[in-house]
Amino acid sequence: MGHHWEIRRLDLGHFVRPAAEAGGEHPRVEPVLAYLVRHDAGVLLFDSGVGTGSPDADAHYRPRRNDLAAALAAQGLGLGDIDVVVNCHLHFDHCGGNPLLPGRPVFVQRAELAAARAGGYTIEALVDFPGARYEEADGEAEVWPGVRVVPTPGHTAGHQSLVVSGRQGTVVLAGQAYDFASHFASAEMARRAALGTVGPPPAPYRPWLDRLAAFGPHRVLFAHDRSVWEGRMPVPR
Repeated sequence: MGHHWEIRRLDLGHFVRPAAEAGGEHPRVEPVLAYLVRHDAGVLLFDSGVGTGSPDADAHYRPRRNDLAAALAAQGLGLGDIDVVVNCHLHFDHCGGNPLLPGRPVFVQRAELAAARAGGYTIEALVDFPGARYEEADGEAEVWPGVRVVPTPGHTAGHQSLVVSGRQGTVVLAGQAYDFASHFASAEMARRAALGTVGPPPAPYRPWLDRLAAFGPHRVLFAHDRSVWEGRMPVPR
């Protein structure tokens, strides 16, 4: 039958991506979304919001932060109810609430943690805070039965997504593997077009999409887009 799970989205604020980074004429306002996974094994938090501690980052991105504790309270939970944290990567807009959760295991790719500790990558106080406890993965790793981190490099070399499977099917929490659901959809269509094609694929796509497809997800959710990809990823044969 599999394990039971429930996923809730947490709105942890927004930031303004400058036009030069947004690739257009105007700045773009992007949400900061985290996800709460209630599972038979406990409560998992995927990403934790925008961190503080860098006036330069605040001036550049003009973030508005929604309090993590308040967002959890709206779901009937407190900070003490979180058992495990998973960060898709360690930029300051994804790991900002981690220092509020000392002692909780934080699942992260080893390459991502090394990059975050090398300097000039994120707000360092959000990484090695008092009580920080990391579970470093080199590739895929099972967090709980039916809950698995899967490397999805691109935005950063150590980026990872979370695959949650159980009685209700399979959902992928993709973080910033793609900025938008539409970008994911385009890449997935390229992957579908390549199935059964002799020779090079008609359009490029990231090879880890084949791995995600092997789980048969019916929904994919993102860190900076409220839109959701729905369907089913055909498994390559």
